Order: sequence, then C-alpha cells, then structure tokens
Amino acid sequence: MTTIPKAIRYRIRPETPVPAGRPGLSADLTPVEDLLRRRAERLGTETAAPAAPPPVPPPPAAQPETRAEPLSGEGSDLFQPQEDGFGEAPYPTAAPRKAAQGGAPAEITSDADIASIRGEGLTGRQLRLARRTAQKHGIEASSDFEAVLLLRRRGIDPFDRNALMALERADAETAAQAAAIPMPGTARGGSATTKALARIDGAGADTRVQLPQTITPAQVPAPPRGAPALDEGTRAREIIKIQRDIARRRRRRIGLLLARLSFFVFLPTLLAGWYFFVVATPMYATKTEFVIQKADSMGGGGSGLGSLFSGTQLATNQDSVTVQSFLQSRDAMLRLEADKGFKAHFSQPGIDPIQRLEPGATNEAAYKLYKRNVKIGYDPSEGLIRMEVIAADPLVSKAFSEALISYAEGQVDRLTGRLREDQMRGARESYEDAERKVFAAQAKVLELQEKVGILDPAAEGAGKMSQVTGFETELQKKRLELGQLLDNPSPSPARVAGVRGDISRLETMIAELRRQLTEKTGSTESLASVTGQLRIAEAELETRQGLLAAAAQQMEVARIEANKQVRYLEMGVRPVAPDEPTYPRAFEDTLLAFLVFSGIYLMLSLTASILREQVSS
Repeated sequence: MTTIPKAIRYRIRPETPVPAGRPGLSADLTPVEDLLRRRAERLGTETAAPAAPPPVPPPPAAQPETRAEPLSGEGSDLFQPQEDGFGEAPYPTAAPRKAAQGGAPAEITSDADIASIRGEGLTGRQLRLARRTAQKHGIEASSDFEAVLLLRRRGIDPFDRNALMALERADAETAAQAAAIPMPGTARGGSATTKALARIDGAGADTRVQLPQTITPAQVPAPPRGAPALDEGTRAREIIKIQRDIARRRRRRIGLLLARLSFFVFLPTLLAGWYFFVVATPMYATKTEFVIQKADSMGGGGSGLGSLFSGTQLATNQDSVTVQSFLQSRDAMLRLEADKGFKAHFSQPGIDPIQRLEPGATNEAAYKLYKRNVKIGYDPSEGLIRMEVIAADPLVSKAFSEALISYAEGQVDRLTGRLREDQMRGARESYEDAERKVFAAQAKVLELQEKVGILDPAAEGAGKMSQVTGFETELQKKRLELGQLLDNPSPSPARVAGVRGDISRLETMIAELRRQLTEKTGSTESLASVTGQLRIAEAELETRQGLLAAAAQQMEVARIEANKQVRYLEMGVRPVAPDEPTYPRAFEDTLLAFLVFSGIYLMLSLTASILREQVSS
C-alpha cells in the first residue's frame, strides 16, 4: 500500500507583490515618503532629510500559484531574517536616524560651559523638561546640563513647554497618518506574506519617548469675522446696560431679604413687644434668702475630717439640696394650694390669657405654672438658698413665700429628727443585744459548774496531778527498796512480797488518777472535758462583757452625735411685699425675642444654603 505524503501549500497573493532580495520601495510608499519629508522639514536641523530612495522598479508580474516545498525537519528557515516590504527606507513611526559617533564640532561640550549652566541654579523640573525636549529632538546628552547646552546651541528653548507639547502632537499626528496608510504586502485586511512583526528592541526599534498628551483648553468662540467692531459709545451703552442689570438684581435680592426678615424676625418681634408692653399682666416678685445651719456643740471636740467641715456650708450641703428639691416638688405645690389657694389666685380673669390658669385646671397644668412662678436657686459656695415667688398681688406673693418657708422648716425638722432617731435606735439595739448575750454566757458557765460539780476545773486538775506526782515518788522508792532486797543472797520472801504488793497498788492508783483526768467514767465527764467546756464558756463570757462595754460607749457617743445633728433654718433675707411690678421687663424681653428670632432665621438660612449647594453640586 502506498501512502501519499501530505504537503503544505503556500499561496502568494498577486495583489500585493513583495520584491524579494533587493532594497527599495514599491510605488505605494509615495505618501510615506511625503510624511517623512514633512517631518524632516519640521525638525529643522536636528536630522538630515532622508535621501531619495532609488527608483522603484515596476512591480513584477503576478506569479502563478506555486506549491512550496514543505519545511525540512531541521526548521532552520524559521529564524532567518525576513523582508518586511520597506527595503532600506525607515519605518514611518521610527525615530530619526542618529548622527555618526563622535558628533560634529559644534556638538562637543566643554566643562566650562557645563559649569556655567550648572551655576544658573536650574530647578529639577526645568532640567527634566530640557532632557525630554532633547530626547524629542533626537539629541544625545550624557546629563541634563549637557542637554540644556546642546539645545541652546541649536537655537531651541530648553524650557518651552508649549514647543514640547506641539512636538508631541506633531509626532502623534504623524504616527496616526502613517498607521492609516496601507502597508505593502497587506491586502483585504490580511497580513504580509512574510509575517514580519514590528520590533521593539535592537536595530530599527522605535526609541522615542511617548509622553501623555495634554488636554487642549477650551477655546472661547471668536466673534464672527463679518461683525463690525464696537465703538466707544456702543461699548459704554453695553456696560451701562450690564451695570443696570446688576443693580436691578441686587435690588431684587435685597427686597427678598427684607421680606424674609420682616416675616421671620421683625413681625414676631413686633408681636412679642406688643404683648410685653400692652397685654402682659404686671407681676410682683417676693425674694427670700435663707441658710440651713447645724447645731454643733463647742465642747464636743470632734475629730477627723468632720471637725474640719463642721460649721461650714459643706456640712449642710445635702440638706440644702434636699430642701431645694422639696420646694420645687408637687408636694409643696399641693400644700400651697390647700393652704393659700394657689390655683384660685392664678385663675382670676384679670390675668392675661398666657399667664392665666384655666378654671378647673389639672394639677399638672398648675404644677407647670408653679415651676414658672416659684424659682429656687442654691449657691453651694455660700450655702444660701434663694427663693423668688411671683404672683399678681404683692401681699399674696409675700404670703406664698412665708408658707413655703414654713414648709421648708418642717422638712428640715423631719430630716434631722429621723436621723437622730436612727442613730439612737441603732446604738440602743446594739447595747441591748450585747447585754442579752452576756447574760446567756454567764448562765452557760453556771450550768457547767453545776453539771460536773466542779467549781474551778483548774484547781481540781492541779490537785489530781499533785496526787499522781506523790504516788509516783512513792512508787520509785518502793522499787528501790525491792531492788535492795533482791540484792541480798538470801532475801526475806515476806518482805519481798510486801514490797511488790505496795508497788502494784501504787501503779493501780496512779493509773486510776490519770484515767479520771482524761477518760469518762460512767456518767461522769473527764476532768479534761469539763475543763475545756468551762474555759470556752468563760472566754465567751469575757468577750460578751467587752462587747457590752463597747456598746455602752457607742450609745453614749450616738447620743452626743444626735444632739449635734439638730438643723434649723436661719433667715438671711425675710420676705417683703414689693410696691412696684417686677415683671414683665418689656424692653429686655423684646430685645431677647429679637435675638432669638434672628438666631432661628440665621440657622434656617444657613441650612437652606448648604442644602441648595449640595443639590446643585
């Protein structure tokens, strides 16, 4: 069986023939040459004009479709240089060719010129601008100062940013035009047959520095060319017209501002002034000042911080605050209503509607009016309580003030009386409890003594121990005597037996006595147990007796302190009925109303302006 080898076919398009193997450009490169020529003219002396390309031969005839040989197994043709279709002509967007190494004599710089430029004190921004300008003009410089020197020698301003931007725009336009021209070797959107790619490094690469383009500022439309020029009279009339329009707008804004001020500030202030000067009922205020003092015995001789603060306002600060809170409470208002008829006084028809209390008003409405007409203040630095009572009649105002002072005195008495009673009650209860416990401890000791039949356990134990000691001494003697008898070669049996009997009896008696001290015999407790119980009972009795003495002393101290806790209210300024109205203060109240309405309007206008600005932005 024979297998037909598969071959890859390559087609050369006759529409875009590519000259192979010889330099030169096709006839389609005439626009590119024109662009390059214009670029050389724009750059001036930086780069030489490109030489005219050699005559382009006529395009060869269309080659018939041929079949290329398949690639060899080595694959070496893939890395051979390919023809890109431009011959030796430069690419339209490529950088201009650089001058030969060594440079012209004019390009040679000296250290003196560089030093003079360095001495000018150029900023870093200027030097960077000069370096970019030199790069755009194709000038090679080893430093920023050398770039400035070379640009100046060629007559170029190193620091002209507009020229640099114009050069950037020209390069961009040239690149765009070159990109819009169809390149040889491409047709109907296809790639060149050689499939050559643009190089980004090495020989022939584009080495230009591309900077971001600046935004072209908006141009003000110029007047039409056919419009006649304005003379002095027309210009003056236009200016006067603009000024009148501005003045009219300003008058309209001022009118709107005055209207808003009149509605939000002047009119409410006018109504408030009319009320204070015409409608408001005259009110009379009775002022009173009093202080709460503490009865402290001069011979008491207090100790500690209490003695330092005694007799000062700090000692009665809590009582003063309590009295102030009581006078501002509903309880004081209800007592004043019950005693002096507070609601009936402020329900009179002669009082203006704002200050009048409606007939049959609730206690809450009366309490609101009470807080407005009874003002209590406390000065902690001086310890004074200042009270101001306002009423429609001066005598009623004085009566209200005296009634409230009597309520405050009763409140102070109740506060101190309860404190004294609490102190004495606690001391008495402690003493009585200690006394009961002493009696119980004494009864327990007596019960133990009667139970065991021993008055003093210590003496009883000492007697028992002395007997044991005597018997042990006698026992030692008998043992010595028995030893002497047994040392004889022929001791008397009767005497030996008698001595041994004595020793046995002594040991029995000693053991019995020790058993009585530590062990329970029948219903009789041991002497050690009885002694321990009695000692515990006696120690408890002594402790209770000490607590009883301390409780007695504490009760005496409490009695002394309770006598010191007496409080009384001392008048500093007694209530006196006024003969002229105290309120309203028409001018001050009207001015205050104006300031309040002005502040409210200012806050509202600022808020509206801020919201308008936020919405518009």
